[in-house]
Amino acid sequence: MKKILFLILALVTVQLGAQDVAHYKKIVKKLSSAKYQGRGYAEDGANKAGKWIAKEFAKAGAVDVVCQPFKLDINTFPGKMEVSVDGKRQVPGVDFTLREFNPSVKGEFKLYYIDLENYNAEKMFADLATPQYEGAIVVADFMYPYKHGADFKKLQSKKLCNTSGMVHVWESPLKFYKAYGETVAEKPVIWVTPDFPKGAKSIKLDIENEFLKDYECFNVIAKVEGTRHDSCYVFTAHYDHLGKLGKKTYYPGAHDNASGTAAIITFAAHYAKNMPEFDMYFIAFSGEDANLRGSEWYAKNPIAPLNRIKYLFNLDMIGDNNPVQYCEVSDEGMQGFSLFEKINAENGYFKAFEKGELADNSDHYPFAKRNVPCVFFMNEKGDAHKYYHTVHDKWENAIFTTYEPMFKMIEEFIRKY
Repeated sequence: MKKILFLILALVTVQLGAQDVAHYKKIVKKLSSAKYQGRGYAEDGANKAGKWIAKEFAKAGAVDVVCQPFKLDINTFPGKMEVSVDGKRQVPGVDFTLREFNPSVKGEFKLYYIDLENYNAEKMFADLATPQYEGAIVVADFMYPYKHGADFKKLQSKKLCNTSGMVHVWESPLKFYKAYGETVAEKPVIWVTPDFPKGAKSIKLDIENEFLKDYECFNVIAKVEGTRHDSCYVFTAHYDHLGKLGKKTYYPGAHDNASGTAAIITFAAHYAKNMPEFDMYFIAFSGEDANLRGSEWYAKNPIAPLNRIKYLFNLDMIGDNNPVQYCEVSDEGMQGFSLFEKINAENGYFKAFEKGELADNSDHYPFAKRNVPCVFFMNEKGDAHKYYHTVHDKWENAIFTTYEPMFKMIEEFIRKY
């Protein structure tokens, strides 16, 4: 009889675990779907996703769900996105992408190629001053702005140079960013793959930008009450992503960061069913891809005082298959990190931790610089991470290997910390 009961309990445990993973996958699939158009700011994609996340927290059993508004300025590209080289159409997100600060541009332009191996700035600017290359688009290797920053700035200035913009040749798959999208530049910078034809004569552009001033976003904050209210744990993940590149192309963001957002929702469901000792807060940030705007706003305007936080877990791109877990830890979080190392050594959740230098690369940073004990987990260098910030970061390429060990490790940490 005891053996039968044991088998029944074991089966129930396995089923519950499977249900958690199924719920996790369902959330990732939903957030990376076409409905939310890359969870960007054009067409209100991020805010639509945020409203859905708020409902998911409520369904999970959170006793209090709040949407904390804030504003940002951001450049977007919801309109025309047409590029052709010598008459051959280029595919947005595949053959080319844009710098986030690009202005609208329309016309056909001559191409001028820079030879970095035999670089001669004086000759280049002399060539570009001739009628032959007046208003040309300059083509250079991706590293050009880093190797010749002063010349790049001159090329991009309307007062100092009569060029119409630049094309930078970069590795494939091409990435897209939002971090410097708070302003609009004078001239466009277009990123292309190494397949860009080296002998092309002209490029035709019809690109439309839309600059959103004081665009209102919001953080979604859910609370699960514990038996004690003097301290709390905080789970964070950003739910915004890159949005659209033209009318038809969007960046799904399954790995970045539907994976982390889904994880904190399932953590909320877990603790709603299993009352914790301390209050638990679950914060889904917007504005992370726009230079950590949401987390910085919350850190300045916290709902729960920062000095009450026992530990904060920032989960950003956790669904992958690399057995080595990348992390960053605040100075105040190092004692807790020792416990993570002990737990991992005992249970083998991950092969190892790769601890990086603390940086302003995700939503833990505004808390770390305010002396909050925190850790940032990110599974990089896996098969899903190679699609980071590309149009290929979609549900079909999502990987879920590291979700369960991450969940178990953090849950055990909270029980023992």
